[in-house]
Amino acid sequence: MVSIAILHYNVEFFITGEFQQISDVRSVADIRKENMNKYTVQVESGHIGKNGRPSVGPVYRSSLSKDGFPPLDPGMDTSWQIFRHAVENYPGNKMLGWREFREGKAGPYIWKTYQEVYEEVLCIGSALRQLDVAPGSRVGIYGANCPQWVVTMEACNGYSLICVPLYDTLGAGAVDYIIEHAEIDVAFVEQKKVRLILPSDGQGTRLKSIISFTTITPEESCSAAAFGIKAYSWHDFIKMGKEYSSEPLPPRPLDICTIMYTSGTSGTPKGVILTQETHASYVKGVDLFMDQFEDKMTADDVYFSYLPLAHILDRIIEEYFFRKGASVGYFHGDTLALGDDLVELKPTFFAGVPLVFERIHRSILKTVAELRPLRRLIFDLLYKYKLHWMRLGYSHKSASPLADLLAFSKVKARLGGRVRLLVSGGLTETCGQVSVAYPDDHSLLGTVGVTLTYTELRLEEVPEMGYDPLAEPSRGEICVRGKTLFSGYYKNPELTKEVLKDGWFHTGDIGEISSDGILVIIDRKKNFFKLSQGEYVAAEHLEKVYSSVDIIEDIWVYGNSHRSMLVAVVVPREDNTKKWALLSGLKGAFTELCALKELNEHILEELKLAAEKNKLRSFEHIRGIVVDPVPFDVERDLVTPTMKKKRTQMLEYYLVDIEKVYGKLLPCQKIFSIMLYEVILNPS
Repeated sequence: MVSIAILHYNVEFFITGEFQQISDVRSVADIRKENMNKYTVQVESGHIGKNGRPSVGPVYRSSLSKDGFPPLDPGMDTSWQIFRHAVENYPGNKMLGWREFREGKAGPYIWKTYQEVYEEVLCIGSALRQLDVAPGSRVGIYGANCPQWVVTMEACNGYSLICVPLYDTLGAGAVDYIIEHAEIDVAFVEQKKVRLILPSDGQGTRLKSIISFTTITPEESCSAAAFGIKAYSWHDFIKMGKEYSSEPLPPRPLDICTIMYTSGTSGTPKGVILTQETHASYVKGVDLFMDQFEDKMTADDVYFSYLPLAHILDRIIEEYFFRKGASVGYFHGDTLALGDDLVELKPTFFAGVPLVFERIHRSILKTVAELRPLRRLIFDLLYKYKLHWMRLGYSHKSASPLADLLAFSKVKARLGGRVRLLVSGGLTETCGQVSVAYPDDHSLLGTVGVTLTYTELRLEEVPEMGYDPLAEPSRGEICVRGKTLFSGYYKNPELTKEVLKDGWFHTGDIGEISSDGILVIIDRKKNFFKLSQGEYVAAEHLEKVYSSVDIIEDIWVYGNSHRSMLVAVVVPREDNTKKWALLSGLKGAFTELCALKELNEHILEELKLAAEKNKLRSFEHIRGIVVDPVPFDVERDLVTPTMKKKRTQMLEYYLVDIEKVYGKLLPCQKIFSIMLYEVILNPS
């Protein structure tokens, strides 16, 4: 180890000439350690539960709110006011950008300024008033991210209407449900989805008007008219608004801003109610958080909008960018060509779900692996060198400018060359993120960070899973309170009471929190079950452990109270599977390889090694698997649009294959298999 370390430093010194920084290491690391205690404050102590109530842990709040939640800026307590402020202060700034297709190819980004967007907003709002859409009415928006989406959203804000996104990824069934449940009479629709929103099989609809983001064909207009629906093109609706202009009807802080339906992992979509003040508080909270750093967000920043606007994270980030007078550019619709959008737009900030970042990471690793040996060695040395200094407290920007120039600038160029921040996460009920990791602080890696400005966190006891917030370490269900919390579920008081208790939202996630208020998510409250021998299994925790296996892309762990062993459905990684096949002397397409007994046995052996490495208990070992070459997807209703597993649907989909695996492991339980099959498929 000593010789390796010496070689490492000598090579770094030879390449960069930055060896003299070692003398400054301790002071920088000490400063970083001191900052650790400045991120959060404990505002309440934990206490043991009494009279059947669970124990709760200490309450943590951001140090930015140590003396109470900061007041909102005067005249900035609604989403509409945030937008109006931007129009007044940055009228000529680029606001919304998109790419038009020319001869089948996406062209350069085209932009609308804040003033141009505002004028369209007034036209859309005025046209809605002409249709007698009264304040408080729900207005649907159905389509992919684009400027028209935001114009409609801001028109809803400006005229005291309630914006209701119709999920682009959930299909027509969920859209029909939301239209009826939210009582939507008017919907704005992406042109290619006009036919999807119209009733099918002769069913009726409450829709009275639809407005296309672009054009309406005569056939579409006639189809809509057959159901009593008036269809408008975007141009015609703008024209109506100009002819019948009316002043905005600004909302009040406690008015409903949006009802955002979440898919959930079971049952029908839930309508999450978020107020104007909730949105404004979240945006202000992000602003206060970002102002702590030297490298601040400004009107020159550019956000790449890729996540659906129907999800809270993308929408709330866009509203934050509007507060700064900054720009938002939309991806052109082809997920396989995201890189082209990034290079063209050159964003400074973008958000994604973990799956997106895992693919980017995998792509980078693949590129590095394909380098010639000497270049790969140099890249590896530069990577380790920069990581070393970052771990000692130096910022990402200052750790090694020369390493950035020689190696990492090429990686950065694949994201457009200007990206400064990436973010992942977001919970609709909390209007976005609950906690956040501080840039450049490696002590927060592997965690979800600390509380944001307007939230408070505590853990609550979950005795059936053995989680105690007053023990060491402190573990329990993550509960959230604050000014960015939802008001309840639309038309569902029972579910609201179930998750909102004494002002605390019970997330269903299991967390571990340090004395400094640093949070780690370790489990999911509902994702556990009991095996026949009485042992409880935390499925999500095991899936995280087993996902570390190189050949595994995704995994779903299953068991029940009538079984003593766990099985799983595994989606292999195609590239690593093909490498294994080559080394094993096996040939075939990926789907053919996935059907091989040899691959099944190899994956089981790898799972066993992972279980032993992580010191899992014997009943937590996977004893049999189903190999599926197709990733878990929304199309088969196996995951939500945010890639959360829908476990009930997965059981139904894979039931036959799972029972075949159990049949080989436990042939004596075939009678139970038949009974379970009947219950799943014929629940009545």
